Amino acid sequence: MIPVNYYLALSAVLFCIGALGVLVRRNALVIFMSIELMLNAANVAFVAFSRQFGHLDGQIMVLFVLTVAAAEVAVGLAMIVAIFRVRASINVDELNQLRG
Repeated sequence: MIPVNYYLALSAVLFCIGALGVLVRRNALVIFMSIELMLNAANVAFVAFSRQFGHLDGQIMVLFVLTVAAAEVAVGLAMIVAIFRVRASINVDELNQLRG
């Protein structure tokens, strides 16, 4: 049986990689992937604590997080495609004004 500390360390590393990706990168797709990585890191922590304490609450939260993440990806990718059609770029530094 793998200790919970290993799962939490993995979760922390994944979350830090995701946060670094959000802070450093300027491509909107990479930022969305980094946000998804941070959400999955939280899911790993939820499942680890759920397994340690013997409750299903953490796994139920994972289902909710996955549902919200799927909706976020659908709306976010639709916005990225719409912006790319207008501006021909998805660099977030160039998207300083939201005009129609």
